[in-house]
Amino acid sequence: MKYEVRFPSISIEEKFAKALSKISQKETRVRIMEEVEKLADGPRPEGKKFKAIRPPVYLYEWTAECRLRIGDYRVLYDIDDAKKIVWILALRKRDEYTYR
Repeated sequence: MKYEVRFPSISIEEKFAKALSKISQKETRVRIMEEVEKLADGPRPEGKKFKAIRPPVYLYEWTAECRLRIGDYRVLYDIDDAKKIVWILALRKRDEYTYR
């Protein structure tokens, strides 16, 4: 069964869109959106691009327990297996503040 990929609020969706628009390379933006859409087929992809975050990162009253690596960028998200929803919480460039 497919998962639904959603944002928990409009403000988080706007922050994600703003972070995405700041990426200068169009192919990177397209790749990020393709990878986010693929989470509907399986929120725990095989390989190094998926990782459970330990300890989890707290963002906007939500808990990001997973990350998706896409080049220099990370998509932080949470999975609700009971409702079959992937909650997209943040898009961040990899640096020392990514998981804070």
